[in-house]
Amino acid sequence: MELDLSIDFVQHYPKYLQVVDAIIRCIGEGQLQRGDQLPSINELSEAYLLSRDTVEKAYRELRRKNIITSVKGKGNFINRVDVHAPLRVLLIFNKISNYKKQIYNSFVYTLGYPATVDLHIHHCNMQIFETLISNSIGHYDYYVIMPHFYEQPEKVAEIINRIPRDQLLLLDKDITGLGGEYASVFQDFEKDIYEALHDAFPVLKKYEKLIYVNPGLVPYPGEIMKGFRYFCRMNDFEYSIIEGVDAETEVCKGEAFVVIEETDLVTLIKNCRNKNLSIGKDVGIISYNETPLKEILLEGITVISTDHEQMGKTAANLILEKRKERIKNPFQLILRKSL
Repeated sequence: MELDLSIDFVQHYPKYLQVVDAIIRCIGEGQLQRGDQLPSINELSEAYLLSRDTVEKAYRELRRKNIITSVKGKGNFINRVDVHAPLRVLLIFNKISNYKKQIYNSFVYTLGYPATVDLHIHHCNMQIFETLISNSIGHYDYYVIMPHFYEQPEKVAEIINRIPRDQLLLLDKDITGLGGEYASVFQDFEKDIYEALHDAFPVLKKYEKLIYVNPGLVPYPGEIMKGFRYFCRMNDFEYSIIEGVDAETEVCKGEAFVVIEETDLVTLIKNCRNKNLSIGKDVGIISYNETPLKEILLEGITVISTDHEQMGKTAANLILEKRKERIKNPFQLILRKSL
């Protein structure tokens, strides 16, 4: 029997697992029925230029799953055709936060039943990330990854390149150095903040200086700061960049702050109150990433934010529709009284 197997000799995905997946796919598509005989190890090895060890390992895995059975002196036969297991997704975030929770809930809800989603966190730690990928190859249908790493970009690309392209989806951040077509839902951090600040320009004009509060301990994409700088230079704004906000941080009338981390936002509000500075009149505040609390805090905190729920929904639909598209997620300015 001739089988239509697709074996990729370039990608890092183990070839024996490619054989396993291909035979399961043939069963699902009806090319193989219960009782059908598979090609012998020698036949499959010669037809697809595979080693005997690779084919033997693949057949051994299929026997372990009870998908095929061996009859001594006759060969290997299809034993069961109920191989449509629930969609298995490995979801890897860089950290846990309210925004990630929104993405996760939207993603899982849109995928629906009977998808199984395993969530892991890499904490921007290369060793943890590599171990997660190495130990999971071949065990999931899709690998959805937030590749937020700020060092060793070549190493990050090398690890991700081990994943078959039709099983890969990058989330929140796209990266360079990957070959082939793959799916992604990403933010364009530099362009997004520039355009959001440009939309806020009519209100920002009443302030004399813009201050970007760079998160101290929690890493964020450097493109956000670059976009802020570019906006200030293009619009002749005096600006500065500070590392975090503490109780000693100076706050003066006529300044507007772009704050990334919520802990810095809380401390900044306290400092304004201690100096009797009116937020939205004496001092402006723009916070990064929307949350329900910011909608009501101080009668509304102005935010610049991607649509986290939409990001999760779009990613799930790419998987469900088996599309390899790279989609920029919506980003917007929400003006409120803090500016």
